[in-house]
Amino acid sequence: MLRQQHHIRAQFQKLLDAVLFAFSFFVAHWVRSHNPQLAAFGGTADITPFSEVAWLLLIIVPVAPFLLEMQGFYNRSIITTRLRTSWQLFRACTASVLAVILAMFLAKEELARWVVILFGLVSFVLILAKENLSWYYQEAKAGNSRFRKRLIVVGAAEDTAKLWTGHAGRAGKIPEGIEVVARLNLNETSVDQLIEEVHRHSANGVVISAKHTFFGQVEKAIQACELEGVEAWLLADFFNTQLSRTMLDDYYGRPMLIFRSAPEESWQGLAKQVLDVSVAFVLLVLLSPLFLVMVALIRWTSSGPAMFRQQRSGLNGRPFTMLKFRSMVSDAEQRRQELEALNEMAGPVFKISEDPRITPVGRFLRKYSIDELPQLLNVLRGEMSLVGPRPLPVDEVQRFDDFAHRRRLSVKPGLTCLWQISGRNNVKDFKDWVRLDLEYIDNWSLWLDIKILFRTIPVVLSGTGAK
Repeated sequence: MLRQQHHIRAQFQKLLDAVLFAFSFFVAHWVRSHNPQLAAFGGTADITPFSEVAWLLLIIVPVAPFLLEMQGFYNRSIITTRLRTSWQLFRACTASVLAVILAMFLAKEELARWVVILFGLVSFVLILAKENLSWYYQEAKAGNSRFRKRLIVVGAAEDTAKLWTGHAGRAGKIPEGIEVVARLNLNETSVDQLIEEVHRHSANGVVISAKHTFFGQVEKAIQACELEGVEAWLLADFFNTQLSRTMLDDYYGRPMLIFRSAPEESWQGLAKQVLDVSVAFVLLVLLSPLFLVMVALIRWTSSGPAMFRQQRSGLNGRPFTMLKFRSMVSDAEQRRQELEALNEMAGPVFKISEDPRITPVGRFLRKYSIDELPQLLNVLRGEMSLVGPRPLPVDEVQRFDDFAHRRRLSVKPGLTCLWQISGRNNVKDFKDWVRLDLEYIDNWSLWLDIKILFRTIPVVLSGTGAK
């Protein structure tokens, strides 16, 4: 229920799942090695000894639980259906199998195909069985009064009446495993009466809603619980927020409430940075011959520099110099004012489908997004990400007529995004563009980034929506 308890439980589950994945690999190898008849479905009767492939456990143990975490497996709601849980687990097991295949390919070693298949099947069955046993245990524990959390709810009646609303999807109902033994309003009763109720019911904790309660009384209640050795839970809903998620953090030893409407720092965020830098570096190395060809082609077909530099708004609006292959005539920025009346995009963004400033080579570069490739350098410098809202020129950001649009600046801009795979310039209304960006921010995960990257490939190759 509480964040710390959930964190501890999630860490234990990750450790247990890592052990189960490792055990599944051992079982898969044992079953295949003791059943040579499986070779009839493909492969040879003799397989590589386990001692020679045991090094794969160094990959399976950390990677498999991480893949589960990417699926949101450890942050599931308590009302998540078993079908959804099974689907998350299936995807993670499939990805784990692919990770093993990739590792064997890179190491140029062989592994019987049935070992890989059985590894995926056994790990799925074992972890699903573990989840079902855990679910039955929690149900039995919640039904036993000895294991219930006995709570006293403190606060104004209008606040405590809505305390459990929306929890577990059951409006107004108290979650399983919790028993409310008393309700008090500190604006009408004394802290001494609260202590009497704690003694009478042997309460485990006191939940305090301070929204309409005098803070002096709240402080006394917390101090009394401190002396009693009883947990005091202060409900942090003093202010009405529409988007922000409230989190507790520590600032040099002092507790701090944080209201955040952008993705928080996490292991997934760190993995995103690693993915950005590694992929950008590899692509720059592989595409360096193409870069040389593009530079020569641009310089040969039109006067001016091959690279276009423009100030764009980055994270939180901080300006940075974005790089592109020049696809327009060298004086394009000076000629923009005479074309303002032809703008086809509703909002502060300027875009026209048949822009006369685009060179013949530039039109080809834009169709297949080749002009955007130099931004891999921006990714390598940490100014951009592979996936994120497209960076807008500083002057266009300054013309935002809705401050809510600035929330798209709360994450690093990217090379591709939901707008990019949704038709690019076919999205004519800037509000739809922003809606897609905010949808990305609100639902961000590393898995979402990977899906967008893979969906970008056919869009770019087909030139869909490019102008």
